[in-house]
Amino acid sequence: MRPKATISSCYDLTLGGQPGIARAASIVLTVFTVLAAAQCRNVAKMSFFVTSVAAGDGGNLGGLTGADAHCQRLALPAGSRKEHWHAYLSAAAEGAHAAVNARDRIGAGPWFNAKGVEIAKNVEDLHGAGNQLGEGTSLDEKGGFVFAGMHDILTGSNADGTLAAGDTTCGNWTSTHGHAMVGHSNKAGSIGGDRARSWNSAHLSVGCTMGALRTQGGGGLLYCFAVDRPQLPYRP
Repeated sequence: MRPKATISSCYDLTLGGQPGIARAASIVLTVFTVLAAAQCRNVAKMSFFVTSVAAGDGGNLGGLTGADAHCQRLALPAGSRKEHWHAYLSAAAEGAHAAVNARDRIGAGPWFNAKGVEIAKNVEDLHGAGNQLGEGTSLDEKGGFVFAGMHDILTGSNADGTLAAGDTTCGNWTSTHGHAMVGHSNKAGSIGGDRARSWNSAHLSVGCTMGALRTQGGGGLLYCFAVDRPQLPYRP
């Protein structure tokens, strides 16, 4: 009887001390394994995703450090081979720390989603009208779609990726008080007027608790980008 190949995740194919091809050599490849291997190659190439789960308690992400760590924790089990990940977040100046613009901490691109689709060539392309972000391409780390009821993504940013003025970062991502600037992962929505189609700067949240974020169609999700190395300016 022909053995049935099963793969629980891309982690099984790409990690564990053996290359995926070597591990699969002892079994008969089925259509399933061929498709799974192709998907895993795409995930290995992945350099952008929307988080499938929240990083913390509403807008309290543990600061930029906590947000970056959350991206890293989700990327590796999904099969990514990228070593460094940053959350797309801006932060206000505080004490000895200068303000941070989200666009300055995500590397140079290009960026690909979990299906291997290029969503932007570089920083300017990402923040221009030609980026390929949207309902079918702003995928989570597993290649899944982000539901419209969860499309509010925390950014604290203007449309050009710079820090949005005022109370827009939930206390620099350390508090459930205040507000957050959010974008729409599907570039659609009933809130934000003409800005509703913005992936990174659609409208302010009504609050920073998880309950407040959910009332408008959010869930404390983030955009994550792979970088060659931790990008400056950096701060906790």
